[in-house]
Amino acid sequence: MAASENYPKTLGELKNSGYKVLSVKDEIRKNLVERLKNKEEIFPGIIGYEKTVIPQVVNAILAKHDIIFLGLRGQAKTKMARMLIDLLDEYTPVIKDSEINDNPFRPISKFAVDIVNEKGDETEIEWIGRESRFGEKLATPDVTIADLIGDIDPIKAATQRLHYSHEGAIHFGIIPRMNRGIFAINELPDLQPRIQVGLLNIMQERDIQIRGFNIRFPLDVFIVYTANPEDYTNRGNIITPLKDRIDSQILTHYPKSIEDGIKITESQSWLRRHHDKEVVIPYYMKEIIEMSAHEARRSEFVEQKSGVSARLTISAMENLVSNAERRSIINSENIIFPRITDMNAALPGMTGKIELVFEGEQEGPVKVSKALIGKSVREVFRKYFPDPLQKKSKRPPGLQGVAIDEKQSGTELYAEIIKWFEEGNYLELNDDMSFKEYFDNLKRVNGLEKTVKKFIKTVENDYELASMMEFMLEGLHNNSKIAKDEMDEGVSYKDMVGAMLYNNKATQKGSRSSYDYESEEWNF
Repeated sequence: MAASENYPKTLGELKNSGYKVLSVKDEIRKNLVERLKNKEEIFPGIIGYEKTVIPQVVNAILAKHDIIFLGLRGQAKTKMARMLIDLLDEYTPVIKDSEINDNPFRPISKFAVDIVNEKGDETEIEWIGRESRFGEKLATPDVTIADLIGDIDPIKAATQRLHYSHEGAIHFGIIPRMNRGIFAINELPDLQPRIQVGLLNIMQERDIQIRGFNIRFPLDVFIVYTANPEDYTNRGNIITPLKDRIDSQILTHYPKSIEDGIKITESQSWLRRHHDKEVVIPYYMKEIIEMSAHEARRSEFVEQKSGVSARLTISAMENLVSNAERRSIINSENIIFPRITDMNAALPGMTGKIELVFEGEQEGPVKVSKALIGKSVREVFRKYFPDPLQKKSKRPPGLQGVAIDEKQSGTELYAEIIKWFEEGNYLELNDDMSFKEYFDNLKRVNGLEKTVKKFIKTVENDYELASMMEFMLEGLHNNSKIAKDEMDEGVSYKDMVGAMLYNNKATQKGSRSSYDYESEEWNF
């Protein structure tokens, strides 16, 4: 039904309307079946779960199961639990002023039973929206049975002059208040075992018992849990009897492809910030950011049990765009176009979201994050340009229509650029440069523009061309063909041999640790 003044206002009117009250699981099942028949999207905005998680959730709902979403952080567990609200009816009738959404045809609280016995068909009815039928609780060690189920309320007993043994002195917890709705508990293992025991009756017998009252409330509630795998933390586990009573355990996962990850990041990131400025993000940069998360999820330096959240790529992308936005404001430019030099600005969005296997100095996460970005640049570079390390050039997937002399080695294809640096030239870039200064500096490198245009045939404008030129330099650096120094004010690309000689002198004096991208090892 749609919200209307013509809704039944009393129990008698509700009976005469022919309205039937379904259990919450039957109601959700009915609405899901309608969506499936109409081929509607069940969980709009959830990407990458179409063939894995979503079919399992659909099956569980059709079976009228309670659910637990089990997976590492940042896998949309809570988001999916909240989206179940959309499968409830828009409005449902309850006895007016009932604390636990009493079914008008089958009241269970003393308040509702007394009202119906007293007023009969004149009992007032109110209609509540689906948002009021969803409750959520983050499980923490200080959560009590009273919070979840209920307890005696001495203030209510005193003000209403009730004896503590009177049923009206009960204060209901959040689960009874979600009667005829959905209740979600996040991070279930953090709930103390003795509190988890209190949920056993709800899961099996569908009722609650409060203190010493010789009464039972048969609840109608759909319970959804979320949890990280048990071995993620020593904070606690899900007790076996409770786990046994949860009908369906659904395993979530991170995006299985770079493309899905990019779609998720784009859908969740705040990127369109100005009406008067255009934000243009090269696709290869989206790939680098997403690849960094994929690399982190298999890195030996990152604690895999803790997971690497999708929030890493979202925060990194937002920081990347923010740095480009800051530059556009400083230089009064109308286009916000991120550059490779902006990648360092993405680090604050990454360092707090990876846990290292070995906790060390404070700079540890920064070094690992830089190494992950470097490795990602190298992987993505090889999708757009020939591999500089190949003895014979190998055609990347994106260059199928480009004429390449496959007898040439990777080094020979980039020889003119490398030679320019070998002659003692260097290129300095910083992230505050205006676009004109940035582009003019890049064009100083012999062969750089020509080589980019040789392999990238669809360069649409100077912004894209300049971006790909810097990307080529960064790719050559991460494939150990040219060197790069990072300074407070920017970066400097230079000859590899000269840089090695300088670094050897610095090492003798005592230098910081560095990451070798070719051997994928730390040098201390």
